[in-house]
Amino acid sequence: MSDFLDSKKAEIKSRLDELKEAVDEYHRLQAALDALDGVSRGGSPAATSSDAPRRGRPRGTGTRAQEAIAAVTKEPGLTAGEIADRLGINQNYLYRVLPALEQDGKLQKRGRGWYIPGA
Repeated sequence: MSDFLDSKKAEIKSRLDELKEAVDEYHRLQAALDALDGVSRGGSPAATSSDAPRRGRPRGTGTRAQEAIAAVTKEPGLTAGEIADRLGINQNYLYRVLPALEQDGKLQKRGRGWYIPGA
């Protein structure tokens, strides 16, 4: 029994020695990363979202946006879920599209329903 315990203790010690190298490397890399986080990048600052040119097509010009407008034109007062059902899409998608259309003045939300402004 003593030989078994001695053998297992030796295995564990050997494995600990192997892992110590990895732990030491981990700590060195973490220290290097922390040091680099404190270093400024130099050069010109990164462009902010207001400085960067807008990418892609203008909001509200996509097919789904146009389909949502058409659905609300046909049936004013539809909720996001009802519009999604009419379009055969997931309701979560419309939670991005509809507020963008409202911000652009193409739709208006009253309560839970969506309407064409001025209608």
